[in-house]
Parts: sequence; C-alpha cells; structure tokens
Amino acid sequence: MAKLVINETKKMGEIAPEIYGHFSEHLGRCIYEGLYVGEDSDIPNVKGMRKDVVEALKEIKVPVLRWPGGCFADEYHWKDGIGDKKGRKKMVNTHWGGVTEDNSFGTHEFMELCEQLGCKTYVNGNLGSGTVQEMSEWVEYMTFDGESPMSNLRKANGSEKAWKVDFFGVGNENWGCGGNMTPQYYANEYRRYQTYVRQYDDKNPIKKVCCGPNVDDYNWTENVLKTCFDHTPEFMHGFMDFLSLHYYVHPLGWEPKVSATEFDDDLYYKTMKQAYRMEELVSRHSAIMDQYDPDKKIGMSVDEWGCWFKVEPGTNPGFLYQQNTVRDALVAGITLNIFNKHCDRVKMACLAQMVNVLQAVILTEGEKMLRTPTYHVFHMYRHHQGAQLLESSLSGCGIIESGDEKVPELTESVSEKDGVITVTVCNLSVSDAKTLDVQFAEDKEYEVIEASIVGDTDPHDYNTFENPDNVVEKEFAGCKKVSGNKFTLTLPAASVVEIRLK
Repeated sequence: MAKLVINETKKMGEIAPEIYGHFSEHLGRCIYEGLYVGEDSDIPNVKGMRKDVVEALKEIKVPVLRWPGGCFADEYHWKDGIGDKKGRKKMVNTHWGGVTEDNSFGTHEFMELCEQLGCKTYVNGNLGSGTVQEMSEWVEYMTFDGESPMSNLRKANGSEKAWKVDFFGVGNENWGCGGNMTPQYYANEYRRYQTYVRQYDDKNPIKKVCCGPNVDDYNWTENVLKTCFDHTPEFMHGFMDFLSLHYYVHPLGWEPKVSATEFDDDLYYKTMKQAYRMEELVSRHSAIMDQYDPDKKIGMSVDEWGCWFKVEPGTNPGFLYQQNTVRDALVAGITLNIFNKHCDRVKMACLAQMVNVLQAVILTEGEKMLRTPTYHVFHMYRHHQGAQLLESSLSGCGIIESGDEKVPELTESVSEKDGVITVTVCNLSVSDAKTLDVQFAEDKEYEVIEASIVGDTDPHDYNTFENPDNVVEKEFAGCKKVSGNKFTLTLPAASVVEIRLK
C-alpha cells in the first residue's frame, strides 16, 4: 500500500504565488473575444474587459499575467498600440493565422486588465525585431513618473500615473521565433538590452527575465549563463532575476496529430509521461543554474507550459483552439505539484494560455463562457500560493506500465499557510483507484476542514457550452476520518484530490 509521510515541522521554502501565473498572447481568440470585447460590445464589460471572464479569473487568484507573447512579442511594436484606437496602426499577425491585428488592445488595456484582475504585470519586450531604443522607451513610458518625452506621451494618452511593471522579459524564444539566435549571441544581446531596462522606481524595481531554453536544450542554458556571467564575478542584483524555460506536452511529437478529446489508454499514458518529464527538465536545468548561481538568486520561470493538441475541427489552425478534458486536469495537477516541490528554484510559471488557446482555463463563444477542468485544478491549488512547502515523501507507490510508457501511480505536494495544511495528490491510473495512507510526523490531532476532487469520471469528459458543469470541483468523500495524526485516502482513477487539515 502507498504511504505519504508529511513532516510538518520541516519547511522547505515558500511557494511563490507567481508559480500559478498565466499567459495571454495576441493569438487566436485569447485576447480578442476572450478577454477583451471592447467598450461598445453587447457582452457585459468594464472598459472593454469581459465581466464574466474577469470575475471567474479572480476566483482562482491569478497572481501574474504575461503579455503580449510569445512569438508575437518579438514582432510587436508597442507604439502601434497606444493613442486613439481609430488611428492605431494595423498589422498582419504573421505567426498566428495571418489575421489582421488592429492593436486595439495595447499597453493601456493590458494594465487595465491586470488592475481588474488584481495581479502583477509581466511584459515581454521585443528583442528579435526591435531596437534597444524601442525597448528602453517602452519601459520609460510605462514606469517613469517624472518629466520626459515618454512620460508626457503616456499622460497625453490618458494615464497620468506611471504603472508598476513587475517583470520584464528581454526577448522570447530567441533560439527560435525570436530570431533563431545562438546562445552566445543572444546572451550578449541580453546583456546590452537589459542595460537599458531602467529602474525608474527604486522601491518597485522591475525584475528582468532572460530567455532560457526550449525543453532539454541544456547547451542553451549553459552558454547563456556562461556568457552572461563573463567578466561579471559579482553578479549584480537586477542584471538577471529569472531564466525562462518553455515546455509543452506533445504526446505524439511536435506536430499535433489528434485533438484533445481523442485518446486511448496508451495515448493517455504517453501524455502522463510527457507531463511528468517536467521533473527531469526542472532538475537538470536547475543543476546547471546551480553552477553559476549556487545561492539561487535567479529564479526559474516556466512561463510557457501546458498541453498542445490538434485544434478543434472547423477552427483556424493558427488559432490553437482546443478542448480541455479530465486528462488535461491531471497534467495541470502533476505539473503544479512538481513546481511546488522545486519552489527553491522555480519562482514563476505561466500556463499557456489563459483563454481559448491551448490548455486554457476559460473558453468563450460569443456571450457564453465556461470553466475548463484545468480551471478547477487551479482553483483547488490556489491554497498553495504563498504557502510554505512541507517536506513530504511517497513510498510503496508503484509504477504504471502501458506498452512502452511508465509513469508513477501518484504525485503529491504539501504546504502550510496560516495553520492550515494543504495536501494535493494526483492518481495517474486511468482505471484503478488507489489507497494512500497519510501520516504526519508530530503526534497531535488533525481534522479535515475541506476535501475536494476534480475527476472521478471518464478522463475523456469535458465541459461544453451546452453542459458547462459536466466536470467541476466536487466535495471529496474518499477521505476517512483522521485518527490522531494519520488517515487513509481512497483516490479514484484519473483524479486530482485536495485535502485541507488543521
């Protein structure tokens, strides 16, 4: 029988709230129709932002939102998206569907959205096709409160006060769509560009994100760090605060071959194995970072992650619109457990993407909106935000074999905040319930104050606009009464479970 031992006396570090971040790119219907409908829309909105979507997102406590991309970031010229909307320059979105981008959602609109969500701002700058001056002026436009050309331009466009930019990405995927650069070339460009991301507010410094590797490109991580640290024996605070990592679950290879709802047991386990690979990637890239940054002053930002399947039939292939099943919920639970347990290095992550794109938490169709199974996992896991990771370990946990695929039966993470312990466990088996004995280190009485589950149903199940509550977060009845400092869980197949105790 599997056993989970929790040492509530040993705290391993704080789980940064930003691990539960999200990503919104000018791609398909993520922003337009998803987040933003414009002030003249018949769909209820506040300053153009959909009220239903914003309210739903506030319920999962979105901590940070990344924008405007993605690949789009390195072809985005910010001055096209300010001023009178009627006069804004139109462009072709060459990366995503070849559609016309009218730039009606720009810097002011993004800051308004983040204010409504109550979240931190993560702006990704254009290093691939932009200039140092353009990036520098954007930072000045957004964050300088004094007298200057860019500050005055912002004021003329209706924003008297400067905004707070919490995180700024100096380029995106510069090994690929952001310029097809070598790691050494990008690192030297990073050194130059980041110099001009000025800190106009010492009390609220911008944290800079360096473009890190794609999946398992350990050579990129090694050479970017080596070049950035060259002639920098004392790595200055603020030179680099994060190194990014991008990883998508492609169970049948990079080219998506089937939709999110089409899978048999073998493909299900391929997906679980791909999701669990995040453990290896984080560990190995962290080991390289440890050589240059043993004190862990640089955080890892997994600012693009999630499932990437074939688009839904009849939709624009460039819009990356896909359904979201219980299988996706398992991927989210597995991944977030991994991030939690690596909270000493992983300090930010952004699910791709927030609405209507890839593994979205929200889908919309006209005035209709639904929460996906992934949304409900984020809602459960919100209790981990800002909590202290507790030492925990699984034993007696078997390995599931299906063809060539091998994955662990269970994954977990445990945290404590305000005297409440949150335990999240995923049962990866597509067919079998699992029994788990849970034991705390201290000999004291605990009681369950909340227990919930996503799953306990066919892993193919998903929500539709006709049946938006087919898969929801439900009360979990499989937790037997706590006896002192131990209890037993019966975890249904293909489920994500949360138990909260005090």
